[in-house]
Amino acid sequence: EQQEPATTTGTGRRAEVYSLATAPATDHARLVTGIGEMDRVLGGGIVPGAVVLIGGDPGIGKSTLILQLLSALAGGGRRVLYVTGEESIQQVRMRAARLQVADEEIYLAAENCVESILGLAGEVGPGLLAVDSIQTLYSREVGSAPGSVTQVRESTARLLTLAKSTDLPVLLIGHVTKDGAIAGPRVLEHMVDAVLYFEGDRGQVFRILRTVKNRFGSTNEIGVFEMKESGLAEVANPSALFLAERPKGVPGSVVLPSMEGTRPILVEVQALVSPSSPGSARRTAIGADPQRLALLTAVLEKKIGVTLFDQDIFLNIAGGIRVDEPALDLGVVVALLSSLFEKAVDPATVVCGEVGLAGEIRAVGQMDQRLREAGRLGFTTFLMPESGARRLDGTSGHGMRVVPVRTVREVMERVFQST
Repeated sequence: EQQEPATTTGTGRRAEVYSLATAPATDHARLVTGIGEMDRVLGGGIVPGAVVLIGGDPGIGKSTLILQLLSALAGGGRRVLYVTGEESIQQVRMRAARLQVADEEIYLAAENCVESILGLAGEVGPGLLAVDSIQTLYSREVGSAPGSVTQVRESTARLLTLAKSTDLPVLLIGHVTKDGAIAGPRVLEHMVDAVLYFEGDRGQVFRILRTVKNRFGSTNEIGVFEMKESGLAEVANPSALFLAERPKGVPGSVVLPSMEGTRPILVEVQALVSPSSPGSARRTAIGADPQRLALLTAVLEKKIGVTLFDQDIFLNIAGGIRVDEPALDLGVVVALLSSLFEKAVDPATVVCGEVGLAGEIRAVGQMDQRLREAGRLGFTTFLMPESGARRLDGTSGHGMRVVPVRTVREVMERVFQST
């Protein structure tokens, strides 16, 4: 009698089939890293057996972040293994000395062969494995060069099997292309459990750790760090830091309470509108979507009759942070009109709302958290969509004066024609 072939897993063992209702559930607690901003992004810590990919531009601080994370874990008595394929042990030691990282529970190895790395993990028995970087690894069973699509995919698959079969958390550092995407095959991001991007302008001191994929938590959270001589420092109150150098009483500047996951962050929206040469008007946006800027410019021209086609328009989100949510729309509109009319917005005012193509101001979510954060930092006036203001009960103003608006024309009249 012919038997059906056994179903097997990547570990070589036969797979078992469970009912969802009776399938065993993990009761492992998350591994708290000790770095609050990292734990926030990961949803409370690293899940045992998870493979986390961290990408970012060269020199942005990925290796520094990993070393500090390993130091925090080792300080709690957990043995960790750091495998580098890009530096020598001496170079890693020098960088660790600069960061004042020196712990006997941090084990170092300079290795590119994934089979050797698996052997090292078996010998050391770490509670976490970090590899810098995945693009430098190769497998002896694959004939192509390190960094090739096949090598990256095979090396990741080997480390993934190790993580899932032993509940060993694995952190992978990844290079990015000039377009900002993780270098290598797209399947790499599909294979891992979480993908984080470490962002920031190297001319700025701020660094943003942003999650774009997380099987075990939110994909909207960010962590904020400040680069110092001694390494990366957590920023517990990013709103105050981003607004620390905001000029007051200057046209073209307004404050937006943005939401990054569950965290409200106040950022400064800056706009500059100036006459351009005939036929060469520019539209430039830094930290925001240029297409959204073009759309809002067209809405202002159509709905309130301002002339912008012969003006250069520059938009900037101060501090190097990027804002992608629709709530930014009203901030852009107010900043543009402020610069165009050369009238400063009351420095104690914050604005928030989505702008539609008909010029209407639409409500956005989590308004209560935005109000609370703005009030905590001393702001007294909140310009918001009328539909959003109606949803607030009498106790939700947090001591602030709420100014409801319905259209962009009403925004112009309430903010600028009354001053």
